[in-house]
Amino acid sequence: MEPKPDDYDYELDRTLSAVVGIRALIPADAFTAETLGTERRGNGVLIRDDGLILTIGYLITEAETVWISHSGGRAVPGHVLGYDQETGFGLLQALGRLDLPALPLGSSKTAEVGERVVVGGAGGRPRSVAARIIAKQEFSGYWEYVLDEAIFTAPSHPHWGGTGLIGPEGDLIGIGSLQIQQVAANPTGRAQRQAEDANMIVPIDLLKPILDDMLTIGRPNRPARPWLGLYATEVGSSVAILGIASRGPAANADLKAGDVVVSVAGTPVSTLAGLFRGVWSLGQAGVNVPLQIHRDGRTFDITLRSSDRRRFLKGPVLH
Repeated sequence: MEPKPDDYDYELDRTLSAVVGIRALIPADAFTAETLGTERRGNGVLIRDDGLILTIGYLITEAETVWISHSGGRAVPGHVLGYDQETGFGLLQALGRLDLPALPLGSSKTAEVGERVVVGGAGGRPRSVAARIIAKQEFSGYWEYVLDEAIFTAPSHPHWGGTGLIGPEGDLIGIGSLQIQQVAANPTGRAQRQAEDANMIVPIDLLKPILDDMLTIGRPNRPARPWLGLYATEVGSSVAILGIASRGPAANADLKAGDVVVSVAGTPVSTLAGLFRGVWSLGQAGVNVPLQIHRDGRTFDITLRSSDRRRFLKGPVLH
């Protein structure tokens, strides 16, 4: 699966040298420490010559210490500039010289299913994967997250967090977020379908409208979406609650794992995207969210006072 230089029209080794390693340390009392851990490792991509690095936000959320390393063996400290809960992107500033080439931003919109790409990890070719785009479609995450059109690539990169998706022109068209089981069309063209390990990639075009805000105020300059603090999954044509975030609105309302969400503000719910979009359609963070819940054979109505997820997170540490 290792990419070979002769297969690409750009200088592969130079391009992959823009992908760096990230190690982040998070305080034990941080809101995300319980679910994401206190030590996180992954990748990031240098996107400007001045040391600006793009990564996936969960690696650096609430981090108090960040180290950036590259294949040359050097490591420099980094400063968290911000992260965006809606797209999933995170930005870092290297606080020392990296002496690496920056990777230009490409266009994820023009990337086509079937196109040959490279999923780049820190460490060059041995830690990168020659892949293809196998799908571009909606993605819903159990943590109140929806992308209208995510990119899916296979074979999957085993250390996917913050990897750089490199397009045919040698530019950056996405950032790796997850490894999932993706159902792809059978190559024979027959009706049967097969599941394969794939990476879910956040498209780079989502960064462009928010980059200036991320650099200046650490987040997009838009109202925060209402957040309930629950983790959910689809079970057939229903949506069930998997777990509850501590101290969040769902916990305060005594929702429980196993509850089934029947409707949001009177609109029936059958998918994760339907649940989350129904909540977001009601207004900004702080709006009341009426839910109908089915639990242990009975159905009842409950209203949650939503919150801004950012209020629960520790801000970036100043250096």
